[in-house]
Amino acid sequence: MRVLKFGGTSVADAAAIERLAAIVRCEMERDESDSAVDRRGVVVVVSALAGVTDQLLAMAAHARDGNASAALVVLGQLRERHHAVTAAVAATRAEDVRGANEELFDGLAAAVRAAALLREVSPRSLDTIAAVGELSSSRIVAAALAERGIDAEWFDARRVIVTDECFTAAAPLMAETRTRLAATLLPAVRERRVPVTGGFVGASVRGRTTTLGRGGGDYSASIVAAGLSADQIQIWTDVDGMLTADPRLYPAPRLVPHLSFGEAAELAYFGAKVLHPKTIQPALSEGIPVRILNSLRPDGSGTVITAQPDRAAANAGAEASAPHGTGIRQYGAGPSAPAIAALACKRHVTVVDVTSTRMLEAHGFLRRLFEVFERHQTSVDVVTTSEVSVSVTIDDCRRLGPIREELSAFAEVVVEDRMALIGVVGDNLPADPQTFARIVTALGRTPLKLVSQAASRRNVTVVLPEAHLAGAVASLHDEFFSDPQPVGVGPNVLTGEARASGARS
Repeated sequence: MRVLKFGGTSVADAAAIERLAAIVRCEMERDESDSAVDRRGVVVVVSALAGVTDQLLAMAAHARDGNASAALVVLGQLRERHHAVTAAVAATRAEDVRGANEELFDGLAAAVRAAALLREVSPRSLDTIAAVGELSSSRIVAAALAERGIDAEWFDARRVIVTDECFTAAAPLMAETRTRLAATLLPAVRERRVPVTGGFVGASVRGRTTTLGRGGGDYSASIVAAGLSADQIQIWTDVDGMLTADPRLYPAPRLVPHLSFGEAAELAYFGAKVLHPKTIQPALSEGIPVRILNSLRPDGSGTVITAQPDRAAANAGAEASAPHGTGIRQYGAGPSAPAIAALACKRHVTVVDVTSTRMLEAHGFLRRLFEVFERHQTSVDVVTTSEVSVSVTIDDCRRLGPIREELSAFAEVVVEDRMALIGVVGDNLPADPQTFARIVTALGRTPLKLVSQAASRRNVTVVLPEAHLAGAVASLHDEFFSDPQPVGVGPNVLTGEARASGARS
C-alpha cells in the first residue's frame, strides 16, 4: 500500500489536479501490472489549494480586528475559486461537491461574524477556520478522480485522525487513530477503492476540530501510513526532491537521491522546506520509506528516505529512471559514501546571549534559564555554553519581550537579530575527522557567531549574520559538492535531472 500526499501546489488548479489524477491512475495500474507490488492499493492525502490556508488565516486576523466585512470579502474569493475548480475538474459531480462545500463556507461565515463581534479568535476557533481548506480541497479531488473513472471515496479527515486538544498544534493519538483507520480507510482499500482525505486536519476524541500545525499535511500522510502499515509514503510537491542546498541561495544545487531518516529529520528541522520536520517520526517508527517526488515531472526518481542510506545503490537506480533535460545533477554515488548529505538554512534567527557573574560554579543557572523559555513556549535551536555565559538561538520571537524581562532578573541579556543558521548534515560526518576543519576553513572569511556540533555528530551548525548567508552557503557547497571532488568525498555522477528554477531545498 502506498500513501500519496499531494501538497498545495499539486492541487493548485484544474491543471494540477489533472496531473494528480494521472499519477494516481499510474499507481493503480502499476498494482495490476507488477506482481512484485503490494496489491493493497493507494490512499490519497491532499493539502488545501495553494495559498488557501494563508487566506483563511488572514480571514481570522480580520475577524480578530473586528473587520467582518474584510474577512467576508476573502471568503467570497475562496467560494468562487473552489467552485470554479470544481466545475473544471468534476463537471458531472459539481453540484454535489458545490453543495457540500457551501455548507463549509456558510459555517465559516458564521464563525467569522461571531469572532469579529467578540474581536477574539480562540485557538479552537482558529482550527475550525483553518481546517476548511483541506476539507473542501479533498472533496474536489475525490470527485475529480471519480470523474476520470477511478473508484475514489471522500473521507472527512476529522473521522480519520484522532488527536489531543492542543488546538493549532495537535498531537495524534496513535492507538485511537489506528482503530479509526481500521474502521474507515482500510475497508475501502481492501475493496480496491481509493480513499481521499485532507491532511493537516483531525479531531479530538470529543469530536472537536483540530489541526496539526502549519506543514502538517505531510505529517498527516505519515500518520495514516503508520496506522495502515503502508509500504511507502510518496510526498508529491513542486520540486524534484531534497537538494544539496536552497536554490534561492545557491543557483546550482544537486539532487540527493537517498537520505537516512536521521539526515532527513535534521535537514527538515534546520530549514529544508520540502519536508515537514514531524513527517519522519511516524515513518521512522514503522520503518516506512518516504519518497519525495515532483508532480510537475512524475517520471523523476526523486529522493528516497530510509533507515539506512545506500547512496551508491540509490544513485544507480536513479540513473536508470531519471528523465532528461532539466539540469540538476545527482550527488552521492560511489563506493565510499560522502561525509555530507546536504546543507539546510534558516533565516530570521535571533541570538540571545545570557551572561551572569554569579554563574561561576553556581548550581541551577541552566535550569533557571531554560525554564524561562519553557514557560513562554519558545523552542531553542542551538545552544553554546561557557563558564559564565550561554548563547541560544530562537526563530519565534513573539514572546521575546517577556523572555528578556525574566532573564534580566538574574543575568545580563544581549539580543542579536537578523541572524541565520546553516546546518551541515550527514550521517558519515564523524567518519572523516577532517570534515569539521574543512567546514570552518571554508567559512574562514565569514563572521561566525556560534558553531555547534550535535551529540549525534550528524550535523555541524553555524550561526552567522543573515547578510553573509548566501556567500557562506556558496563556500560550503563549493567545498563539499564541487568538481573535482575533494579527498574523502565520493565522486559525482552527472546523471539524472531535476528542475533548478523555483525549487526549494
